[in-house]
Amino acid sequence: MRACSRLVTATAVAVTALAAPVAASSGVSAATLPRCAEKDLTLRAEPSDGSDGVLKLSVRNDSGRACLVDRVPTVTYGDLDGAALPVPAVPHAGRELAAHTTVYAAVRSLSDAKDAEDEARTVLTVHVVTVPDHDGRTFQALKLGAPAGVRVYEPVTTVWQPSARRAETVLEEQTTGRGTIAA
Repeated sequence: MRACSRLVTATAVAVTALAAPVAASSGVSAATLPRCAEKDLTLRAEPSDGSDGVLKLSVRNDSGRACLVDRVPTVTYGDLDGAALPVPAVPHAGRELAAHTTVYAAVRSLSDAKDAEDEARTVLTVHVVTVPDHDGRTFQALKLGAPAGVRVYEPVTTVWQPSARRAETVLEEQTTGRGTIAA
């Protein structure tokens, strides 16, 4: 199945997530920043106000110092293999998260591709990880506004953005209609 191979590829890329640090805005080299401790992060997921199948993610650094999360949240679905692919397509890398700040991502679980209806799977949980070696957090479909489960086919996620509005805009710009990845 095409979706599974793309998802497996995304997971393989996520394993090397912090290998290429990005520039830090605090004046400290991103290469010297530590990864954020899981206990210092507050991770949230909720349904989007306007789009079916879109989740809004946020992660806040509750510590008093800057640290690194992965540039792309790793989003997996139930017991399905693989993870949502980033849009735009970028390699995983470290992203500085300043003390007491929040970043946002948007995730679309279902593509409008012609095969989506036949090949989509339904899951009862969505799991999000912000740093590859963290446990992350599992969200129940019911709490995400999907009491019958989350339908999944070729899911995509944005990289962390400075605002929730920007994350949803990036997702919309990178997709057309209700989820078909733009050519």
